[in-house]
Amino acid sequence: MLKKLTATLLASSILAGSAWAETTVTAVMHSGLRVLDPVMTTAHITRDHAYMIYDVLIAQDSEFQPQPQMADWEISEDQKTYVFTLRDGLKFHDGEPVTAADAVASLKRWAENDAGGQVIMDRTESLEATDDKTITWVLSEPFVPMLDVLSKQSALPPFIMPARVAETPADEPITDYTGSGPFRFVEEEFQPGVSVTYEKNPDYVPRDEPADWMAGGKVVNVDKVKWVNMADIQTAVNALMSGEIDYIEQMQVDLLPLLEGDPNVVVEVREPTGMQTMTRLNFLHPPFDDPKIRQAALAAISQEPVLAAMIGNPEYYQICGAVLGCGTPLGSETDADTLTGGGGMEKAKALLEEAGYDGTPVVLMAPTDLVALATQPVVVSQMLRDAGFTVDMQPMDWQTLVTRRAGQAAPADGGWNMFITNWMVPEISNPISNPMLNGRGNDAWFGWPTDEKIEQLKAEYIAAEDLDAQKQVSDKIQAHAIENVLLVPLGQYSLPQARRSTITDMINSPVPVFWNLKKTE
Repeated sequence: MLKKLTATLLASSILAGSAWAETTVTAVMHSGLRVLDPVMTTAHITRDHAYMIYDVLIAQDSEFQPQPQMADWEISEDQKTYVFTLRDGLKFHDGEPVTAADAVASLKRWAENDAGGQVIMDRTESLEATDDKTITWVLSEPFVPMLDVLSKQSALPPFIMPARVAETPADEPITDYTGSGPFRFVEEEFQPGVSVTYEKNPDYVPRDEPADWMAGGKVVNVDKVKWVNMADIQTAVNALMSGEIDYIEQMQVDLLPLLEGDPNVVVEVREPTGMQTMTRLNFLHPPFDDPKIRQAALAAISQEPVLAAMIGNPEYYQICGAVLGCGTPLGSETDADTLTGGGGMEKAKALLEEAGYDGTPVVLMAPTDLVALATQPVVVSQMLRDAGFTVDMQPMDWQTLVTRRAGQAAPADGGWNMFITNWMVPEISNPISNPMLNGRGNDAWFGWPTDEKIEQLKAEYIAAEDLDAQKQVSDKIQAHAIENVLLVPLGQYSLPQARRSTITDMINSPVPVFWNLKKTE
């Protein structure tokens, strides 16, 4: 009996030790996760999810330089043939090897919806798997930004899926979430919009190089990562201070004093480049199918009140009228005076009168559950009303907005006229990759402008021989984007993150990632 009891206690001790040893990082991200297909949306939470479970062929480091990730590459002398070779040890989560055929299928699906991918495919003669480890991509003409587009961090990175999944039409959501990355998606624990769990992928083979932004070795040092949604930021702050959670991705600036002096919490700006907040109009339906009314909306909006309401502390925001972002090599503020100077209200009223605006309501979708998007619609709607617009501001959570913005129905039938979103500056700093500078109608980003001029200017940019020539074209792109109101830049900002001091070695990158970090007790 004593031997049996001792064995039982020993087994219990081992089990207890196993449970104690399991390390879980609990994070509050900027939004709940509902959309799981990274080709279907540019929503950052879906991108973040995709980085957890998928890998990419090549990735950018902190110098914005493309580096090998799943594959290295060679380029022909005529700059028209790219040969990518997959590295050893790549497996999907079901144990099957990652092959060149999987990569080709993934790249083709990605290119249907991505602005940069579409431009590459315009110049593609062939994209084939020449053997299990070799992808051969032949262009009809040199395309200098090829590697920059393929390695971009966001909007939309070309994540690699099994071919059977990537063969899903690009306008239909995938239902198989077998990934190729450092974490596995725990589908049975997924509660859409509430929580999502990831577990370490034991079969993932990291690269040997140190982690550097999205490049280098993705070494996972924890057993699980759990994202929980807390719509109330005060609740999240209390949970962080008590140790119930480990990390808050986006802190509300006016709540930072609550964390000052707490030795168990570290507050920091995760990345130096910042974010751009901006307004997108729907070109398909009245009133913004009229360019004069779009111009009236732009003239009515001033950045300072938007940023002041959104952030409050000027240390964390910057007035900036550049569609390609301020502080970037191609940033230009041409023709953005009313946005940055706040003097366009009379111009807006005159344009509305000239256009014969009839009071058609502007359906403005307003997310209520995101720290970084809650205030802009309120301020912008009032500016539009002051100019003479009729505004129907419709509150909803962000994931509902993300789903609804993909539909082209008329506003009266559940569609929309306007929404506000945020971009990392790196993902909008190049005119080829910037989603708002896509003029391909139904193949463009939500809002669907048909704009041959912007496509011509992008072709001119591609043909530019050096940075000076690119800057000259970028000035013209800026002027045209403002004139045709492809977007309304609302300025730049940075929101700090907060983490428990037990979380260390987080990568200081624009995209929040959970490899490399460690959690100590």
